[in-house]
Amino acid sequence: MEKVNVADKFKLFHEHWSPKIVGEINDTYVKLAKLKGAFNWHHHEHEDEMFFVVKGKLLIKLRDKDIWLEEGEFFVVPKGVEHLPIAEEEVHVLLIEPKTTLNTGTEITNRTVKDLPTL
Repeated sequence: MEKVNVADKFKLFHEHWSPKIVGEINDTYVKLAKLKGAFNWHHHEHEDEMFFVVKGKLLIKLRDKDIWLEEGEFFVVPKGVEHLPIAEEEVHVLLIEPKTTLNTGTEITNRTVKDLPTL
């Protein structure tokens, strides 16, 4: 049992769209990721996905509306809902999601990260 300094953990990596595990709660991971540019449209068939913006501004496009997140705000994308995260500038996010959640959802692409490193 140790406390986690999120700012210090973000200093340990530079790549975008590659989540890192920084904690576990039951069957859930606490992840950090740096985002820049547009990701892929995708959905998670069985899992909700929570985006908490630590630094920057994030757009989450849904098929019927856009959600803008500022620092200190979060949004939960319900399972089954297609979404497209877009970061015009680098954004730091904290993600809370089940351990089974792939970053690309049901789509397997060159951006899929199956084995997440722990920081």
